[in-house]
Amino acid sequence: MTSKKAVLFDLDGTLINSLPDISACMNEALKMHGLPVHPIGAYCYFTGDGASNLTHRAIGPEHQDLFDAVYADYRALYAVHCNDTSYVYDGIPELLDALHRAGMRLVVLSNKDDSDVASVIAHYLPGAPFELLRGRLPGIPIKPDPAAALSIAKEMGLTPEDFWYLGDTPTDCKTCQNAGMHLIAAGWGFRPEKELREAGAERVALSPLDALHMMMEE
Repeated sequence: MTSKKAVLFDLDGTLINSLPDISACMNEALKMHGLPVHPIGAYCYFTGDGASNLTHRAIGPEHQDLFDAVYADYRALYAVHCNDTSYVYDGIPELLDALHRAGMRLVVLSNKDDSDVASVIAHYLPGAPFELLRGRLPGIPIKPDPAAALSIAKEMGLTPEDFWYLGDTPTDCKTCQNAGMHLIAAGWGFRPEKELREAGAERVALSPLDALHMMMEE
């Protein structure tokens, strides 16, 4: 039985495959301004660091003068279409249920806008036993800065040592390291296992069930 008391989850690429809606909305925003669009696979590397960085990467270095307009249009589109074609990864509902039944406290920390986090979770994982949902908020630096993760731990009356951290990108690996939590990298997400290990992940789960075994055995 694990000695940990809580699990902090990333959202995109960990709980939900949001690439279909992110890519569709950003490509639509790019087309609105006459910019070239990108294949869905490119968004594996555009996402993960918030909507602002997503926009900078999608528009490219030659068109940064259009950032404000594309960013505004993307955010407006995604607010409406974030629940069109994304989906929950197989095994995630079972993982959440098993952890909850084992007495683990569950939270979500994402670089998505806070309102989008609430909308996506309410749509795709209604009734999931999350104690806290946290996205990007004004005045709080985004991941990999550990400020938000440490704030969550303090708010819950726990220490970073009490947490498993489950995320799918090098940004998550760095956040976890910076916060002093215990990392399990989600190898089913947006980045390959090799990249996660190069970012410092010693444990890479290839499925949610694999992650559950890792969490409960240590």
